[in-house]
Amino acid sequence: MSRLRTHRARPPVALALPALLAVAFLLMPLIGILSRTQWSELGTHLTSPGVVEALKLSLLVSLWALGLSLVLGVPLAWLLARVEFTGKALVRSLVLLPMVLPPTVGGVALLLGFGRRGLLGPWLEGTFGITLPFHTSGAVLAATFVAMPFLVISLEGALGGLKQSYEETAASLGSTPLRVFLTVTLPMVAPGLIAGAALTWARALGEFGATITFAGNLPGTTQTLPLQVYLLLQDQPEAATSVSLLLLAIAMGVLIGLRGRWTGTPAARGSAEAPVIAEEAPGPHPMDGAAPAGAPGSATPGSATPGTTAPGETAAAPADQASAPTASAWPLHATVTGFNELTLEAEPGTTIAVVGENGAGKTTLLRALLGLTPRAHAELKLGGLDVTALPPHQRQVAWVPQDGALFPHLSALANTAYGLRARRVPRARARAEAQAWLDRLGVGHLAHRKPAQLSGGQAQRVALARALAARPRLLLLDEPLAALDQTTRAHVRHTLRTHLADFGGVCLIVTHDPVEAVSLADRVLVLSDGRTLQDAPPSEVTRHPRSPWVARMLGRNAWPGTASADGLELAGGGRLVVAEALPAGAQALAIIAPEAVSVHRDRPSGSPRNVWPGTVREITSVGSRLRVLVGSEQAPDLVAEITPEAAAELGIVDGAEVWTSVKATEVTLVRL
Repeated sequence: MSRLRTHRARPPVALALPALLAVAFLLMPLIGILSRTQWSELGTHLTSPGVVEALKLSLLVSLWALGLSLVLGVPLAWLLARVEFTGKALVRSLVLLPMVLPPTVGGVALLLGFGRRGLLGPWLEGTFGITLPFHTSGAVLAATFVAMPFLVISLEGALGGLKQSYEETAASLGSTPLRVFLTVTLPMVAPGLIAGAALTWARALGEFGATITFAGNLPGTTQTLPLQVYLLLQDQPEAATSVSLLLLAIAMGVLIGLRGRWTGTPAARGSAEAPVIAEEAPGPHPMDGAAPAGAPGSATPGSATPGTTAPGETAAAPADQASAPTASAWPLHATVTGFNELTLEAEPGTTIAVVGENGAGKTTLLRALLGLTPRAHAELKLGGLDVTALPPHQRQVAWVPQDGALFPHLSALANTAYGLRARRVPRARARAEAQAWLDRLGVGHLAHRKPAQLSGGQAQRVALARALAARPRLLLLDEPLAALDQTTRAHVRHTLRTHLADFGGVCLIVTHDPVEAVSLADRVLVLSDGRTLQDAPPSEVTRHPRSPWVARMLGRNAWPGTASADGLELAGGGRLVVAEALPAGAQALAIIAPEAVSVHRDRPSGSPRNVWPGTVREITSVGSRLRVLVGSEQAPDLVAEITPEAAAELGIVDGAEVWTSVKATEVTLVRL
């Protein structure tokens, strides 16, 4: 059994010894307090009138300091975490300054700033009759000055670790920036906020130096518990030790209570609430393709926004319009400039698949339409209404990011109703409409589960229901099925296709999956370096791809070159004979289907005019067939598709020497 144990590496003595000395150094003062405390007199010391009065004042001052820190520190932490501005480093330094400044120096600084002879003191006293020094409010100000940095630092760290896709998704659902902050941001950074608030309160409770310098040491007015300890230490050291023990116990209690909660987020915490539920067996759900009784927009889902509502309005729709379908349709016209340079026009009900290699500008295009990126600017018209100048929450452009960005602190039902509630639809009506959308997408029975309790496929359907329920005029899906396994992806793709068929606006889907592009889209938009390389129906893109990347995505061989009299001079060297040549000198792309490539062990002697020797570099399985990658010095890499039986008969294995051939009639040239 001992052989199976993991042996822990012993730390170097040169590091372990100083570390132990550091622990002993920090522990010794605590042991000193515990050993010198007169335990039999502890109750008497702590219940003396002076101590009780100081304790009450300390609690009052520390709670007021905490409240003031929350009012000022939470917005400041958000500003530092979310906004880039000139002088940000200086502001952060100002936040940290009270933590490194000697407390008495802080008190002097407060006197010079808010005292009777300070910068603001005379004005405060003359205008409002407020005198801060030697007053309880002065003790509050001093405690706030030294304690607020703990809140700002803790909360800024939590905000920095929160993915902005949650806030951006909430904005796309129609939520104002303040509502996003209150309903999404704060709940998700609650652990960091709680930790910072607890540390702030504990630090304010123990403040001494700035308080005695700025507010004085007046019994019942500014004499807090730490100041009481200072006085007792001169005349009653035993009582001072007992009161110090009380402050020590409070501080240790706060630290123990915060263990492990400095950087946690609701998303991480939620994952431990319950195990992820396995995806149900795929197959058509009874609700697929048919709306339940009372489903919103059962004739044209997603377009239930009344045609008379301006894009910036958030007022609730009339009762007869909130759940009834309308004939509203939202054609798209967008001119995008910046990193992306293109123009998009589409009729209502059109689904456009956006494809391209990494860095082509696909996500930037979506974010430009949302108004969320400085890299590109979109002049956007939806249904003839120009929404270019509107902020994201007023555009009615719903976005589903790749991970779905379901709010982890809300149930599936509350997630789906979020956009409706942001548009001030009454709670009961919003929840009923949200439940109907969940039913339509086959996840209505999961309405009360949190996102951590949903499988990948279930979560994606909830995210889609949330987007459609928000009554968007434009729907943007950023690789919505990329995180799903093949079986689940096929089922969700079927569900998505069913409901996009009835959508009254335009839908853009970013994808790397050729099946999604062909099966879901009416058009395929191919991007390269932010520009439109091809915009055509899927059948046209499949037959005549204008990009080697797209051709390979579709499973085709794609060789660029220059047209000659009877073929193509390949860019990498070599020559390809074709049946239908292009004008000499034209830049072209040769498209060869893998199933059109023949593989031989010996040089073929038949009719093929394109024959190359090569070596098998890789064999992969695609369904019931095998794809063989053959490398050659006389031609670019070539993918052939053969049956397992043919591979066994020919003895095709990695490293095998083979010949490949392609008939001239099997080569399609696409002019670039």
